[in-house]
Amino acid sequence: MSLPPEKASELRQIIHNHLLKMDIHGKIQEVLAETLRDDQGPAHRTLSETDFLCALRRRGIVDDVMKDLHFTQEVPTGAETGSPPKPATHFVDKNITHLEKTNIDPSRRYLYLQVLGGKAFLEHLQEPEPLPGQVCSTFTLFLHFRNQRFRSKPVPCSCEPDLKEGFLLEIHGDGTGEGGKMADATTMLSMCDPVHLVLIRTDTFSETALVSSHFLDWRTVLASPSGKTCFAVELMGVGSECKVPAGVLIVSLELYPPLTETLSTDIISTQQSLNRQRTAEKERLFLVYAKQWWREFLEIRPSHQSKMVKIFAQDENGVNRPVCSYVRVLRAGRLLESPRQAARFVSLLAHEKAPVVGGGGGKQEQWCSLLAFLCRGKGDCEDHATLLCSLLLGFGLDAYVCVGTKTKGTPHTWVLTRGTDGSITFWESLTGHRYLHQAIDPDAPPLALQPKPSSPYRTVGCVFNHHAFLANCQPSDAVELCVFDFQNQSRWKAMSEEALKSVTAPGTITSLPPLPPLCAPSLDPAAASNQLELEMRCLVSEHRKDLDLATVWDDHLSYLLSSALSAYELERCTGVSCGNEEFQDAVRRAVPDGHTFKGFPIHFLHRNARRAFATCLRSPFCEEIVHCRGDHVRLAVRARVFAYPENACAVWLMFACKYRSVL
Repeated sequence: MSLPPEKASELRQIIHNHLLKMDIHGKIQEVLAETLRDDQGPAHRTLSETDFLCALRRRGIVDDVMKDLHFTQEVPTGAETGSPPKPATHFVDKNITHLEKTNIDPSRRYLYLQVLGGKAFLEHLQEPEPLPGQVCSTFTLFLHFRNQRFRSKPVPCSCEPDLKEGFLLEIHGDGTGEGGKMADATTMLSMCDPVHLVLIRTDTFSETALVSSHFLDWRTVLASPSGKTCFAVELMGVGSECKVPAGVLIVSLELYPPLTETLSTDIISTQQSLNRQRTAEKERLFLVYAKQWWREFLEIRPSHQSKMVKIFAQDENGVNRPVCSYVRVLRAGRLLESPRQAARFVSLLAHEKAPVVGGGGGKQEQWCSLLAFLCRGKGDCEDHATLLCSLLLGFGLDAYVCVGTKTKGTPHTWVLTRGTDGSITFWESLTGHRYLHQAIDPDAPPLALQPKPSSPYRTVGCVFNHHAFLANCQPSDAVELCVFDFQNQSRWKAMSEEALKSVTAPGTITSLPPLPPLCAPSLDPAAASNQLELEMRCLVSEHRKDLDLATVWDDHLSYLLSSALSAYELERCTGVSCGNEEFQDAVRRAVPDGHTFKGFPIHFLHRNARRAFATCLRSPFCEEIVHCRGDHVRLAVRARVFAYPENACAVWLMFACKYRSVL
């Protein structure tokens, strides 16, 4: 079978890389030296190629080379069917543990990052070895580098976790037309983007916790003559523990193909030092400007001292960053189809305040980087608001994050969008609800009709997005009186766009790295729905058996509940209710005359059947259905899982029963 030239070149490159990885030259030299020693003597003969191959086979070298080479029949790709290959618009995580074949472009440069194990995770020093099949807490490592995302297999938590994974990162230039060229040493030295490592711990109840978030400068490998380097990475804790080591990862970096000319260590350290100095100077100048801007803001009105004006916020590593750097334009490719669907997705990520060690009731401030927020799957209101604002900007809306308070005076953040007609809409990122804002006119006559406040927000101190920061300098910071005319300098004091850009523009080290692409759901919604429904039926049957009640299921009635659950999710996404008439008509046909129908829908963010059932039984309406007694009692339950990016789930359950009414 003949191969096209580009396929043959690719195959040669893969075999070459495989042989390099095995250190085949060193093994051949050992066998050759051993064979020559054995053949020394008075009757020695010339060593032929056949003899040498036999020696290699005896030592198992040939078998070692061949056993890792797998040849599989490929499914025709777009190139074979005539259409050009298209770049992926998002990262698809299959969540599969077995190795997959990777197409390597021999004209591109790659960084092979290997994690060779973990050490000194002292928090897990006393944890016993998990028994086979036992459910235990696990570590999972997530990576992001230049729009590429990877995750490791989960491994049991221990003092020395068995984190052993390899990740192939493509290195490509940023300039126009540079994408197809192989990056040279100078180009790679100018790349400031670090490899972002996030370590997540998942406990036995599937609750996640952020262990560490580390930015790895990979450019030290450019000075290695062999194109390979190995070192220990100390991972620090997060939040209040950001100065305490969480553990150590042994990391190996290798360039494919190796550089023909390496850089000296002095050049790399000088470049890193220059980057740090440039960043420090920009930070210093911005801090001087921010202090002057704040003084001017206080001179307008002394009461501004108490307003919720937040210029800087601490990330998970305790680093103070301008709040504008937490917002970027984020496009979701084909994963989210509309702004309202984006709001629904963000609301499905669980709300959890940053953990605080000790009491006192104080709020621990922690604005997470997007990768840490997505990998953990939950965060505080600031994380939700910055993500929703980034997505709405990606959909072309004029979106801002608002910092203020809710009705009870608790600090809160939410999102605001301005329409071209001047309309103002508030978006609550924790619920997906939208509120149309209409300001009350304090100068209107007493009998004039005034709009009633519809939102739960009380005050607003400032608003910001990726290139603007504005503080509210109106006489009152009450939301109901606030006019969101950002061009009016008597109402809103703006920061200089140039000053903000100097510390928040992509590529500046002060700012967070570029936002990672959203990950497509790996969950099969139909399979997950079926599994949850089966588990729920078993739980209901067992519960009724304990009450000495028989259980008869009505499969047809269960199926009819699907349309109601679909309509509920559609309403949460779009705000429009539809399909209720058809559901009611179908139920009327399914319930005979003289029978009574009862239904109870409920919504969850998880797929744990036991937790869901325990929650449902706390409702008297659900309890009445599950405990139903009577003549011709038929029960129905329907589960529906809606999968969103990052495996965020909207889970709907509906319990129903029909029975003959007896007077």
